[in-house]
Amino acid sequence: MSVDPSFVKLRRRFALQSAVLVSGFLISYLAYLLLSAYAREFMSMTVIEPINVALLMGIGQFLLAFALAWAFGRFSARAIDPLAERIRDRAREEECMSGRVIR
Repeated sequence: MSVDPSFVKLRRRFALQSAVLVSGFLISYLAYLLLSAYAREFMSMTVIEPINVALLMGIGQFLLAFALAWAFGRFSARAIDPLAERIRDRAREEECMSGRVIR
């Protein structure tokens, strides 16, 4: 099964999707850390009296994590899950024909 072109395509899609989303979050988080460490004047700029840029960017990290999780689920449901289901169904058919049962 691991050499099946459909399975290789599935693994490649998953790896690419994961790499893009994880690298996007890491870049954002590292930018936040570097700005916090080296651009203190910028991060301490007041936006509204009790709220500064650092607070907004910190909250933005949580929002970004939720947005990336949503994007991961949406892309998976559209591009990865149907392919995985076809591979699983084909594997079950092959196993049933050979006399073994996959649960």
